[in-house]
Amino acid sequence: EVQLVESGGGLVQAGGSLRLSCAASGFTFDDYALGWFRQAPGKEREGISCISYRNGTIYYADSVQGRFTISSDNVKNTLYLQMGSLRPEDTAVYYCAASRSWEDCWHNHRGLGTQVTVSS
Repeated sequence: EVQLVESGGGLVQAGGSLRLSCAASGFTFDDYALGWFRQAPGKEREGISCISYRNGTIYYADSVQGRFTISSDNVKNTLYLQMGSLRPEDTAVYYCAASRSWEDCWHNHRGLGTQVTVSS
């Protein structure tokens, strides 16, 4: 059974940084696309990053390109999202996701989310 547990969210001032972690179990990282998406109140879900070691591909949404970095420790089965130059509009619940399909990176398995709040 695929399980994903996020941590690392919190309150940070604009311009600050946070690193989110996602502890994963029940599958092999090499076989899955791994990603992060977020959802703010009243807004649609936004897929912000996805990585596939099988395809050698990384995707970032324009809204986070150059500020966020996705990475993983495949020995610890942990996915990370390093977030920098945070803005108030980055405030959202952030979810870790996993899928066997790159195209469905954020649409199959997900965790319960971690809240990120950026104050101005």
